[in-house]
Amino acid sequence: MVEKTLNDLFLAQLKDIYFAEKKIYRTLPKMAKATKVPELKQAFTAHREETQGHIERLEQVFEMIGKRPQTKACEAINGIIAEGEETIEDFGESASIETGLVAAGQAVEHYEMARYGALIAWAKQLGMPKAASLLNETLQEEMKADQLLNQIGASKVDKMAMTKMAA
Repeated sequence: MVEKTLNDLFLAQLKDIYFAEKKIYRTLPKMAKATKVPELKQAFTAHREETQGHIERLEQVFEMIGKRPQTKACEAINGIIAEGEETIEDFGESASIETGLVAAGQAVEHYEMARYGALIAWAKQLGMPKAASLLNETLQEEMKADQLLNQIGASKVDKMAMTKMAA
């Protein structure tokens, strides 16, 4: 068995998040379509545009390490997205769909934040400050997206679901 290094782990996780970002990019329009709340629709649409930038930054990191951009199937993001799609199917016409969409979006963001946090730490350990900086730029956008979903959920969506529940 060949000894695996931190470089190998970094590359494997880079491929993983590259797959995840591409999958998220394709999924965000479905989430935007499923909501009737304009602020939530806008948040998903805007984050899709940001996600294109995330993909481009990852491609820059691949280039920095002399590798061709490649994906590696990410079962975690496949599962998170499948849960979101199940929420849309199961709650699509109910008052709770908006709350479910916020939760699904936050599950994606939290996965991405964990992955980017690790990649940044490893890039620094591996002496790749430019890669760490690019990855950190994306992490900051993911954190803002999570905060926005939190605000939308707290200010509008959760209250809508509770009001309709009480009616």
